[in-house]
Amino acid sequence: MWEYSEKVIDHFLNPRNVGEVENPDGEALVGNIACGDDIKLTFMVDENGRIEKARFKTFGCASAIASASALTEMVKGMTIEEAAKITDEDIANYLGGLPKEKIHCSVMGREALEKAIAHYKGEAVPGLEGEVICECFGVTKPEIERVVRDHGLKTVEEVTNYTKAGGGCGGCVDKIQEIIDRIQAEPTGPPVRPKLTNLQKIRLIEETIQKEIRPTLQEDGGDLELIDVVGNRVLVATRGACAACVASQLTLKDFVEAKLKELVAPELQVEEVAS
Repeated sequence: MWEYSEKVIDHFLNPRNVGEVENPDGEALVGNIACGDDIKLTFMVDENGRIEKARFKTFGCASAIASASALTEMVKGMTIEEAAKITDEDIANYLGGLPKEKIHCSVMGREALEKAIAHYKGEAVPGLEGEVICECFGVTKPEIERVVRDHGLKTVEEVTNYTKAGGGCGGCVDKIQEIIDRIQAEPTGPPVRPKLTNLQKIRLIEETIQKEIRPTLQEDGGDLELIDVVGNRVLVATRGACAACVASQLTLKDFVEAKLKELVAPELQVEEVAS
């Protein structure tokens, strides 16, 4: 039995924005009922270029419904450019995580958004059409290549979790493994950081401070509070033992700032403020 977060259960039992937008600016249908689930996404853009309404219809499991519901909540108020940066990981994180066997639901949500934005722009979604590797679920070679590269997948089971490919008759397992082996053999360069929106950057800074920085400081009786983020300036206030420590500036630069540069963005600068 899979364990679902409270947010997944809430969005499943009380889905937001169910239905269709009349005369939508962007729309998309992904998945296939014959394969088990699908999502129809529609949205409307206001005069300022922001998504004013977003609606969905889905046929699928609790995770598919929750992912589509969460996605429509996430995109409201965003510009098209901001919405285009949403990833399947963002959707899963918004829901407090998904069981690994259900990650394909957030991937399907991301694909629906990507296709709907392409419809709004009058463009085709690039790079996902091609040879069908999994006949059971209609998954193409470019789709498998994409998730393997994006998420560093190393096993057929992981590919199945992200795309459902290989989860039917199993006749495509060898082809999926060949794709994984080929991509793993490709030369790798330095990681390319995805460009973050201001909201995404602030959330990641908050998460990094909460999970990676504060616990270490608290072990020595210190603490840190995030006051504000102004551009690439991260304004913080030291607390506890850190506030009285003569080496607090070294801690801020050599530990706090270094950790934020590593996990969020290399251009960040940490500054202490009084509060």
